[in-house]
Amino acid sequence: MRALLMLENGMTFEGTGFGDEHDVLCEVVFNSAMCGYTELLTDPSYAGQGVVMTYPLIGNYGICYDDAESTRPWLRAFIVHSISGAASNFRCDVDLNTFLKQNRIPGIQGLDTRAITKILRESGTMRGMIAFRDHFDIASMKKQLDAFEMESYVPVVSSRESKIYGDGPIKIALADYGVKSNIIRSLVKRGCTVKCFPYDASFEEMMSFSPDGVMLSNGPGDPKECVKAISELKKVYLYGIPTFAICLGHQLMALSQGFDTYKLKYGHRGINHPVKDLTTNRVYITSQNHGFVVNGETINPSVADIRCISMNDGSIEGLTYKNGKVFSVQFHPEASPGPLDTGFLFDEFIKLIGGSRL
Repeated sequence: MRALLMLENGMTFEGTGFGDEHDVLCEVVFNSAMCGYTELLTDPSYAGQGVVMTYPLIGNYGICYDDAESTRPWLRAFIVHSISGAASNFRCDVDLNTFLKQNRIPGIQGLDTRAITKILRESGTMRGMIAFRDHFDIASMKKQLDAFEMESYVPVVSSRESKIYGDGPIKIALADYGVKSNIIRSLVKRGCTVKCFPYDASFEEMMSFSPDGVMLSNGPGDPKECVKAISELKKVYLYGIPTFAICLGHQLMALSQGFDTYKLKYGHRGINHPVKDLTTNRVYITSQNHGFVVNGETINPSVADIRCISMNDGSIEGLTYKNGKVFSVQFHPEASPGPLDTGFLFDEFIKLIGGSRL
């Protein structure tokens, strides 16, 4: 079926539909990864977004359920240059088109994704609408798009109730703002019992588990919307328990200490972002998916040190707090975009917990 993408600046791009063909409104962003679309589709941090893939051919190795980062895809729409007509991989469970149909996710292909990406880089991320029909009412689409407002998705993607994973001797309370499965797996394989708490769990609820450490997960959207979480993290910090925060969790911990955040023009979304660790002068290749960052000018040097920065734009990618118990990163150390560059951060967390027990 004919499909049309309209951006909020009025520009339109016509293609053909795939997946579950129904009209959708979303925030349009781009991702520069050449592979890893299964992980991308199932990453809760993409909730509410229509993702433009800069790599032209998507779907050639199908979908492998073992690679999924959650139980379902969360993005609002998938925008590609072309979808592969065949899924060729011995691990493939289902082809991409069928997977999207099963999960009611619309897709559009046949677009000039390079042109769309250049527009988003120059103008910033923007709202968009994808429609599927033989004839398009441009005026009606523009009216719907102008009225569309992004909602808060953390309450949508977070666990409804607490869940426990693993049975190791180290107990971790994980605040689930939209956690990726590999964060849990990374902790479990290091000897942890992980209890996931809903995004709005209180400090007292998390401490009732008697954890040895606290993990703050990734998640979608503007961190300033998570008012209760920020309030509870002030208590976590004052309590002095070893804490490791990733992505949205990193931003929330910063906000809890009086630092500020702001929205990037077009965000960081891809698997090849270079990040420099200022403590070692080493540069790591990282996986990233975020639209907001901590404002470096608001960081109180008596509270935290800047540990990592982006080599692309100099934005803050990691903080180490002066209490010696908390550290955080903006990128995803649990992801494996090729090299396993930053998985050692989980080992640092376990070591920090071990030191606190002495």
